[in-house]
Amino acid sequence: MAANVESMFYVREKPWHGLGVRVQEAPSSADALIQAGLDWKVLQEPIYTEKEEVIEGYKANIRDTDRKALGVVTDRYKVIQNQEAFAFTDELLGEGVRYETAGSLQGGRRVWLLAHMPHEYIISGERISPYLIFSNTHDGSGAIKVALTPIRVVCQNTLNLALSNAKRSWSMIHTGNIQNKLEEARDTLFMAENYMDSLGKEFERLRAITMPDKKVMEYMELLLPVEENATLQQKKNIRRLQEDMKIRYFDAPDLQDVGRNAYRFINAVSDFATHAEPLRKTANYKENLFARTVEGNPLIDRAYQLVSAA
Repeated sequence: MAANVESMFYVREKPWHGLGVRVQEAPSSADALIQAGLDWKVLQEPIYTEKEEVIEGYKANIRDTDRKALGVVTDRYKVIQNQEAFAFTDELLGEGVRYETAGSLQGGRRVWLLAHMPHEYIISGERISPYLIFSNTHDGSGAIKVALTPIRVVCQNTLNLALSNAKRSWSMIHTGNIQNKLEEARDTLFMAENYMDSLGKEFERLRAITMPDKKVMEYMELLLPVEENATLQQKKNIRRLQEDMKIRYFDAPDLQDVGRNAYRFINAVSDFATHAEPLRKTANYKENLFARTVEGNPLIDRAYQLVSAA
């Protein structure tokens, strides 16, 4: 596959980016590891100069299957293997965990997995199916990150709500006692009932923020501004994107009964951020957009800041 998405699998419905291998049923961790193309290990090997002198303090992370160099790290760096990531999730979520998608980005430098939490919830009339996302890097560029994300089954929008009172994310660097840090994650992150209770309260707060149509239009222009020195074509392009976002707010079938409020606005922006086509399609635009979706979307965060400050 092209640059960013190296390999992945998904369950049943093809994702909007159109990449990966389709499977009919959510697999176990052993099968998911293979389906996602993650059944490889990272080896740490010494680095030498041209004169075959060892470079002290650094090692190369090498993929065992093809001897590809994933990155150069310090000798304090501890590898978390792909198999360990699945084992961590299996233990965390318990027997019968279902994996929805997993894969490799940037030639193996970054990997992720997405798994169902054991229970679904009804919050403010919405059917919420929480997911656990685990992301890791093998090139030394980032931390191990674990987070909960709520999915609206109706339209499959990820609501990246910045809940200050809900401990829903955790990260750690690749040094020190890794096992102790993973134990900390178990203690800190997964109080799912408390999290969903906080999420329900946040949904109600957003529903209570009335947004007149004039305010909606104002916020959309703030999210997708037209620069003063923009060319006529650039202005036309931004207006087209603004129109796309308006349609998702005013005309989306699944939002017709929600009311004119901040909850509806966040959902519309989320739908736009994760599904709208860019102004310019580069060769790898789908892969790049998918990579950003895995890590969070700044447009959604900005929209949430706007309605929260109202």
